[in-house]
Amino acid sequence: MAVNPDHPRQWQRGVQRIAAIRPVTRFFSLCLPFLDRQLIRWSAGRTSLTSLMTGFPIVTLRTLGARSGISRENPLVGIPFDQGSYILIASNWGQERHPAWYHNLRAHPRVQLLRAGIVQEYVAHEAEGEERVVCWRRAVEVYAGYEAYRHRAGDRRIPVIVLTPPAPSSPRDA
Repeated sequence: MAVNPDHPRQWQRGVQRIAAIRPVTRFFSLCLPFLDRQLIRWSAGRTSLTSLMTGFPIVTLRTLGARSGISRENPLVGIPFDQGSYILIASNWGQERHPAWYHNLRAHPRVQLLRAGIVQEYVAHEAEGEERVVCWRRAVEVYAGYEAYRHRAGDRRIPVIVLTPPAPSSPRDA
């Protein structure tokens, strides 16, 4: 099933509104990542429970652990952006701490993204200034619940991450 983040079905919009409610968010934060990993693995990266329920574009982010260096996989909302880039919102479901994957990205910004069964390389950076404003606005267009998460996060500024394809290497780099 193809996911269009700009046009989820009406019932998926309803699920999105319900998912932004604090107790529902807590429940989903405990069970959806586990269930998504299973369905993503079973479908060879083509779908997830979250994408089926909400219409969100779910990707699997592969990072190296910030301290351990061990490969980690996290199913996340990956919002298609400019020229093959993706936006990730480090909301951690509106909690007052950053998600572990955010720390991993800061330590190791070269990552892989599994989307629709295809793995691609990306480089992560945290959006600032006008880029952050544009990316946050785009993210809220996809999921209005990010605004509720922003309020719940307290004093924590939710990081906005942009994944861009790495620049092609020139023959001199070889």
